[in-house]
This record gives sequence, C-alpha cells and structure tokens, in this order.
Amino acid sequence: MARGNQRDKAREKNQKEMAGQKAKNTQSGTEFARTKEAQAAIMRAKQEASAKKAESSSGGDKKK
Repeated sequence: MARGNQRDKAREKNQKEMAGQKAKNTQSGTEFARTKEAQAAIMRAKQEASAKKAESSSGGDKKK
C-alpha cells in the first residue's frame, strides 16, 4: 500500500502549494471599481464592433 501513501503525500503537498497561491485582492474599493469599469468599456466596444461586423456581413440575401 506504499503507492496509496505516496499519492496521499503528493496530494497534501499540492494542496499546501495551492493554498499559498490563492489570489489576494490588493486593490482598494475605488481602484477595483475603476478597473471593473475600464474592463466593461473594453468589452462593450468589442461587442459593438462584433455586432457591426455581423450586421454588415449578414446584409445580403439569407437562405434557410
């Protein structure tokens, strides 16, 4: 049963490493809100561009 023990030890070691790697929020509330708004603006711009592209490419005859 040495193999099971090795697996358990490896799992424990991995769990300790993963616990140390948890993301920590180092931004204040206003910094976080500003970052969130900037990211949302970027996504809105991408969505608008995608919608315009889809609208212009689907302007022709549609066959079903």
